[in-house]
Amino acid sequence: MNRFKKSNQKPLSDTKAKKLLTSLGRRELPGKKRFRGWWHNRKRWQKVCLIIFTVLFIFTGQAYAIALWYQHKHKNEPLVYGITFIHNYAEYFGLDAHETFLALRDDLGFKRWRLVSYWEDNEPKQGQYDFSELDWQFQKVNEVGGEVSLTVGLRQPRWPECHTPDWVKGQPKSMWYPELKEYMTKVVERYKDNPALISYQLENEYFLSVFADCGEASRERLVEEFNLIKQLDPDHPIIVSLSNNYLGIPIGQPRADQFGVSVYKRVWDKTITKRYFEYPFPSWYYSWRAGLTEMFTGRDSMLHELQAEPWPPTDLKTSSIAEQNKSMDSKRLKERIEYGRDTGFRDIDLWGAEWWYWRKVKFNDLSLWNTIKTEIPNPGGGSR
Repeated sequence: MNRFKKSNQKPLSDTKAKKLLTSLGRRELPGKKRFRGWWHNRKRWQKVCLIIFTVLFIFTGQAYAIALWYQHKHKNEPLVYGITFIHNYAEYFGLDAHETFLALRDDLGFKRWRLVSYWEDNEPKQGQYDFSELDWQFQKVNEVGGEVSLTVGLRQPRWPECHTPDWVKGQPKSMWYPELKEYMTKVVERYKDNPALISYQLENEYFLSVFADCGEASRERLVEEFNLIKQLDPDHPIIVSLSNNYLGIPIGQPRADQFGVSVYKRVWDKTITKRYFEYPFPSWYYSWRAGLTEMFTGRDSMLHELQAEPWPPTDLKTSSIAEQNKSMDSKRLKERIEYGRDTGFRDIDLWGAEWWYWRKVKFNDLSLWNTIKTEIPNPGGGSR
């Protein structure tokens, strides 16, 4: 029997063969065909909602993944808590600034300090310098082997942000800017060899014009001040704080050694709602931003202001205790510390230490003070 019987079917021409292969290639899988039909039957608003949901899902997924990467990368680094201390702010509350400082150092055990060098305080008259207060603070930090991050420049923490001496006010930039650089030079040269100094913070939220009117604030000036400090002291890192703490990546110049982030959760909104507003960002949102910053710049970030005091609708000192507690009490203080820890930042400076002491000694309210003791029994830092 001939197993290879000749077929009577005529072979396909080249043209027909190509058409057949093309049609087979275009044949849709059953699932894909069903999806196309399902999508075709959706209404326009449903399609729009689905597209938005998909984009948000992908965006949130990548953000969370970067946040976890950042936290994992830095998880074995020591966690250090510090505080911002400003003697003027302690005096604003009617406190003895030195007594307040020592209580924070000795009773609460803080060794990391973010200190200020207000121009108006240290050069009250042109060419006449008085660093006695800042010298005292450095001395007390050195006594316990602590460390200082020193803010320098025109704009520094606390209202009115730009602490300009009276003899400079009203001058054009061509006159006051050379004087500012001369003053900054005096500050850096005075403290660059101090054992307590670990870093500088250049200016404070330099481009945040909505919060303070500090006049001219060009990138060119910020870069020039950065280069001035690096020239005077190339050994200590410079921190530049972000002016927008919610969006953006600091890819412009100057390229800081570390970037500072502020975290405020509950504030009084005086512009739109006229009520307290709680920012909805989860803690890992800041991990994501820090991760992006590190990917694009190669620089780490720190939490240089973690809200640990109220943000009431009126002056803090004249606000009632009940009003203060609406935006910060011992329960919220505990939550803020936990929130800061969950961001993944390893250097965290708390904002409002003078207020804790004021509530303690003026109102016999130990709740805030004891919360700090409980939540941060070992602030870390120092031990040089």
